[in-house]
Amino acid sequence: MNGAPPEMHLSIGGIEPFTTIDFPGRLAAVAFCRGCAWRCGYCHNAHLQAGATGNDWDALAAFLDSRRGLLDGIVFSGGEPLLQGGLGVALERCRQMGFATGLHTAGSSPARLERVLPLLDWVGFDIKAPFDAYPGVTGVPGSGDKARYSLCRLLDSGVDCEVRTTVDPDRLDREQVLALAIELEALGVSRFVLQACRRDSPATRSDPLNDRELLRKVSALFEDFELRGKPAQPDTPRAQGA
Repeated sequence: MNGAPPEMHLSIGGIEPFTTIDFPGRLAAVAFCRGCAWRCGYCHNAHLQAGATGNDWDALAAFLDSRRGLLDGIVFSGGEPLLQGGLGVALERCRQMGFATGLHTAGSSPARLERVLPLLDWVGFDIKAPFDAYPGVTGVPGSGDKARYSLCRLLDSGVDCEVRTTVDPDRLDREQVLALAIELEALGVSRFVLQACRRDSPATRSDPLNDRELLRKVSALFEDFELRGKPAQPDTPRAQGA
């Protein structure tokens, strides 16, 4: 029987034992937490969207204990880690074990993010779209307001962070990507990443990430800009009605 107290509750769907890309400047592991309140159509971890009742803290703690001196940090990803009731205590324990702490979040729970910010060394913050267009991506009314509030709290905290947007051509067009970049620059974002969407089928619209003029305009807005992943190439023209 799991011996972790209720405040240590974590439901973890998998662990990536080693990564050099998910926590900048650190050799880290990634714990993928179960549960997410949003339903983004391009989510590549859709199997983690549903919550679970299991408590996996003891297993994670044992894994980390075996990696002392080998890893620098641990990243909590998802799903949405902020839904985990034991996240705050887990972050404290991980730091006590000597690991730097990172978080991947979309900011769907602003109050919970505020509580754990003092326990974090780095945050990768996922922005879905211009804030007024969020419901079309997440399927949840009011999700844009929560994301904006969470981002502002993160920027105010001074915690090192990266803001990134996955560009699904069927959900974000050129004008929306540029509008989003302008919004983020106005809020004080200094590091922004646009990343290509991994799709199971070809997009029906042209990929904004293939637009060099757009990328030039976006890059000029930020101190640190990165295009991550290989954008999809323009589709072969389809026959009318295909």
